[in-house]
Amino acid sequence: MTENLLSISAIDGRYAQKVEFLSKYFSEAALMRYRVVIEIEWFIFLFNEVKLPNTKVLDAKELRLLRALYESFDVKDAAKIKEIEKITNHDVKAVEYFIKNSLAKTSFVKYLEFFHFACTSEDVHNFAYSCMIRDFIENEGLVILNSFVKKLYTMAVAYKSVPMMSRTHGQPATPTTLGKELINFVARLDGEIGVLEKICLSAKMNGAVGNYNAHVAAYPEVDWISASEKFVNDLGFDFNMHTTQIESHDSLCRIFDSVKRANNIVLDLDRDMCTYISLGYFGQKIVKGEVGSSTIPHKVNPIDFENSEGNLGVANALFEHFSAKLPISRMQRDLSDSTVLRNAGSAFAHSVLAYNSTMKGLDKCEINRDVISSDLKDRWELLAEPIQVVMKKNTIKDSYEKLKDLTRGKGNITKAKLQSFIQSLKIKEKDKKYLLSLTPEKYIGLAKELVDAYKLIEDEGCSSGSCGGCG
Repeated sequence: MTENLLSISAIDGRYAQKVEFLSKYFSEAALMRYRVVIEIEWFIFLFNEVKLPNTKVLDAKELRLLRALYESFDVKDAAKIKEIEKITNHDVKAVEYFIKNSLAKTSFVKYLEFFHFACTSEDVHNFAYSCMIRDFIENEGLVILNSFVKKLYTMAVAYKSVPMMSRTHGQPATPTTLGKELINFVARLDGEIGVLEKICLSAKMNGAVGNYNAHVAAYPEVDWISASEKFVNDLGFDFNMHTTQIESHDSLCRIFDSVKRANNIVLDLDRDMCTYISLGYFGQKIVKGEVGSSTIPHKVNPIDFENSEGNLGVANALFEHFSAKLPISRMQRDLSDSTVLRNAGSAFAHSVLAYNSTMKGLDKCEINRDVISSDLKDRWELLAEPIQVVMKKNTIKDSYEKLKDLTRGKGNITKAKLQSFIQSLKIKEKDKKYLLSLTPEKYIGLAKELVDAYKLIEDEGCSSGSCGGCG
C-alpha cells in the first residue's frame, strides 16, 4: 500500500503485510482493549466475588453489557480513548474515562466510581501486557515454531541416510548424514518450545506501592491478599505478592530470553544453510522474475536465510535490552519500562519474519546428492579416526601418533595407501576385515539411528526427550 512507503519502521512499511496479523496483539488499539478487559473484569470481581458493601451481585444481562465493551471493542473505540488521552495526558486514566462514558446512561451510572477502584495504573498495565504476550505466544508464536520444527523434522527424516562430510573448525571431519545434522536443530528448537510452553506469566493487583494501602483504607475487613491472588489466578497468571508499584517483569523476561534462545537456534541453522548452499550441497529453486544480483546475472543468492539472520539480530537486540532493563526500576517506580514495553511487538514481529523467511528458504532448497557424495567419497583421510581407535582396542602402542604421521596435513591419502597400512597392522582378523570394508560413505556411526530415535521419543509423548520425565 502506498501509505506504507512513508513508514519509518520496516515493520510498518516494507514488511507490513507480512506481520499485520500481529496488530491484534501488539498495536496500541490492542493494548487499549486489553486494558478495558482488566478494568471490566476487576469491576466484576469486586461485585460478584469480593461482594463489597454498597455493591450488588451482577446478573447475566449486566455481565453481558459490561463484557460487550471489550468483546466488541474496535478502532473507533480506540480513537475515542485517544481523544480522551489528549486531555488527560494519561493512557490508563483515559481507558477508565472511556468506560465510564460508555456506561453513563446505563444502570451502572451509580456504580461508576468502582471502576479502577483502588488501582494504580500498573495494576491494569501489567495485566494488559501479560495478556497480549501470552495470547501471542499461545495463538501464534508456538504455532509458527511447531510448524518450523515439523518442516525440519520432515527434512531430517528424508535425508537421514545421505552421508555427508562434516566440518569442524571449517576443516573436513568425521562423516555424518544430512538428516542427522538437521535433527540436531529439531531437538534444540523442540526443547526450547517445551521451555516456552511451561513459562507462566505473573501479575499483581495491589495498589500504588504493592501494600494494598487504598484497599485497606476503604474496606479493612476484606482479605485483600487472598482476593487479589484469586483475581490473578482466575485470569490465568501466577500471583506476584511482593512488588513495588510495578510488577517486576521477571516472568516477561523469561519469555523474552526463551524466544531469544529459539532465535539463536534458527540463526545457527540459517548460517549453516548458507554454507551448505555455498558448498553446492543444496541448489535453490528458481523463481521466475527474481534477480540474484544487480550486475551478476547467474547468481541465486540465499536471500531468505540472510533476511532471517538480519531480522533475528534485530529481534534479539531488543529482547536483550528488555531483559536487561525491565527488571530494574528506581525505588518504588519509574516510567522507563513503559516506553520499552511498547516495543515488545516489534521484537516478536522481527522473530516471526525470520521464522517465515527461513521456512521459505527451506522450501526453495533442492538437495544435490552428487555434490555431497563427491565431496566425501575420496576423503580417505577421514578414516584415520576409526583406524587408530581399532588399533587402540588391539593395544597397539602410539596408535594415534602413527595415524597422525600418516595423514595429518597430507592431501595425498588414497584408498590404496590407507588399505596398505591396514594390511600391515597386527590386529584381530575381524577388525582388519571391518577396516578394509570401511569407506568414507559408510563411516557414519549411528547417524541414521539418531534420527529414528528422535521419532521414537516423540511417539512416546515427550518431544524433546530431555525433560527427565513428563508430569
